[in-house]
Amino acid sequence: MNVLFNLIVVVQVVSALAIIGLVLVQHGKGADMGAAFGSGASGSLFGASGSSNFLSKSTAVAAAVFFASTLALAYFGSNRPHAGVSGGVMDNVTAPAKAPAANPADAVPGAAPAPAPAPAAPAATQDVPQAAPAAAAPATPAPATPAQ
Repeated sequence: MNVLFNLIVVVQVVSALAIIGLVLVQHGKGADMGAAFGSGASGSLFGASGSSNFLSKSTAVAAAVFFASTLALAYFGSNRPHAGVSGGVMDNVTAPAKAPAANPADAVPGAAPAPAPAPAAPAATQDVPQAAPAAAAPATPAPATPAQ
């Protein structure tokens, strides 16, 4: 299936390049006026009337191949099996751990018993002096400004 997909991509690229080349080689409608007055540049390769027919038909064939390959790529692109849709980053988040059951009967059967809680930290030593309370400073009223 992957080989067929790559082959269709190659066909599409080649047909797109062919369309570009064929359109650039074609001459516009104004080039026929120059050929009518003796300039032989427009009819040098395919003849005066044959170039437009051959190039326009070749461009139409290349365009048909391009559209067919585009439809095939759209078909294969929409029918590819996709990986399971995930929730993204949130799938990697673990649930918070539950508190251990206080009653052993509430514990899940077959589960390992919860570890014993860590011993409490020893009381703080009295070697560090406590900070003295700050002395309250007397509040001084703000000077009143005379009213004018």
